[in-house]
Amino acid sequence: MALDGIFLSRVKAELEPVLVGSRVEKIHQPSRDCIVITFRTQSGQKKLMLSSSAGTARVHLTEREPENPQTPPMFCMLLRKRLSSGRLTAIRQDGFERILFFDFEATDELGDRVCLTLASEIMGRCSNILLIGPDGRVVDAIKRVSEDMSRIRRILPGVQYTLPPRDDRLSLIDFDDGALLGRLSSQTAELSKALVRCFEGISPIFAREAAFFAARGRDCVSDSLSKDETDRLCYYLHSVAGQIERGENRYYILRDRDGLMKDFCFTKINQYGSLMFDREFDSPSKLLDCFYSERDVLAQTKQRADDLFKLLVSLSERIRRRVAAQKLELEECQGRDEYRLKGDLIMSNLYRLEKGMGSAKLENFYDESCPEIEIELDRRLTPAQNAQKYYAEYRKADTADKMLRRLIASGEQEQLYIDSVFDSLSRASTEAELAEIRAELAQEGYVRLIRSKQQKLPKALPPVEYRSTSGFKILAGRNNRQNDQLTLKTAGKEDIWLHVKNITGSHVIIVCDGVEPDRRTLEEAALIAAYNSSARTGSQVPVDYTRVRFVRKPSGAKPGMVIYTNQKTLYVTPDSEIAESLRRR
Repeated sequence: MALDGIFLSRVKAELEPVLVGSRVEKIHQPSRDCIVITFRTQSGQKKLMLSSSAGTARVHLTEREPENPQTPPMFCMLLRKRLSSGRLTAIRQDGFERILFFDFEATDELGDRVCLTLASEIMGRCSNILLIGPDGRVVDAIKRVSEDMSRIRRILPGVQYTLPPRDDRLSLIDFDDGALLGRLSSQTAELSKALVRCFEGISPIFAREAAFFAARGRDCVSDSLSKDETDRLCYYLHSVAGQIERGENRYYILRDRDGLMKDFCFTKINQYGSLMFDREFDSPSKLLDCFYSERDVLAQTKQRADDLFKLLVSLSERIRRRVAAQKLELEECQGRDEYRLKGDLIMSNLYRLEKGMGSAKLENFYDESCPEIEIELDRRLTPAQNAQKYYAEYRKADTADKMLRRLIASGEQEQLYIDSVFDSLSRASTEAELAEIRAELAQEGYVRLIRSKQQKLPKALPPVEYRSTSGFKILAGRNNRQNDQLTLKTAGKEDIWLHVKNITGSHVIIVCDGVEPDRRTLEEAALIAAYNSSARTGSQVPVDYTRVRFVRKPSGAKPGMVIYTNQKTLYVTPDSEIAESLRRR
């Protein structure tokens, strides 16, 4: 993982002068695996985030305001009881192990001063946050580990705390060249993988960068390095170690060409060439806050709205199957004119036909060449009754055709609506947004809301507000109901309305106040519309815009569904950094 022991040591170096000596003011647990501690420092409040989530475990200062549950979990209550108003006395790390220990001086139930330790273990799926008492025993942990779960290391209240098993590895700060080369020569593996086994606290991306520098981009094996390659390898490792000791590190996030964040490191990464772009940070906490914030929002939303995601996927699949079956039935109705033709031919030849005939060959006078066609007859019916039977089949198929076309159109509209709700749900980041989406689905008859009398509804959020470079206010709806409210009631008739073309997304309004927006404002609003849509990872996304007066809602249409005219189209590529920079907090 990218958050290795060395990166964690840089976080520790940043935290010590800021937090040591400060007191705990607040403790929250916004999600099952995350703790946020607010410290009262000389420079104001500082929030420390500790996460034990398998994919996003970390420790760093944060400026985010995560939404907290109405009822705090038990572990959060325990920390509040034991650590509230406690003073942080030290932050410890054993070498480059991926564990930070936060020592607190707190007061117990008897009023005595005790030393408590909060341990943040960053070890992938085994990550954990533990409170350790003055006797070295575990008070409790955010994840309890019983003997059935792990025979090596139990984590339960009252158990003596022990460090995880540790391998014998070199330290990047004070390693000996001979010792390193001896270990490398004893392995037959890719150089980067061998370096990970040799050094404590380095991530695969840093090991690959060291191998890239040493071998100048070619693949090499650890036991077959040339003299030049070993010299370059040692030079690079000592150079980075010097930067770490002097505190001269810069921190880099790597993004691919689509703008997606892929990795990060405490030194510049050159191995990907033009395939990746980096963004530089002067603080490890700022980097981690930026890198993981988007992932956390997505993970928490998915966790809270998992039932809604499953419902929408099921609905979408059911509608798709139903519409596909209706289209097959519609194809079968296309031969209905043959029934009417046969009825007409029978009626025009009644004098030639008799009851009891099984078939008849009659001339098709609708065709210029008058070809004979064979028509099957029911022996039990008279010729006129056979004709009426064919007319009845025609009317049945004709009625089915009309109804199927309406049902297919309705099903396709419902599919678009479900897709729009799914898009809103995928962008929801707060409990209030999820509550609005649940209420919308309940209003449309897809779910039932079961709410106790004591349960409070989250306060409805306003539209997301942005401010263009030229100073125009730009509003974006968070969901379908808010889209309707924003477009049909809030916006003025001369304001500009924007929406991605033929794609689900938010309604976006440029509030004009009688002033014509400039081209740059239009482009920024189009970028916001594309960013708040299901095409946010695309490029050259078409965005339609028109005056609000040209937008209307058809009678009986689903929430968020409108039609519009007099539109023009802009093509933009969504950019999360630009969109977030325009957003007003």
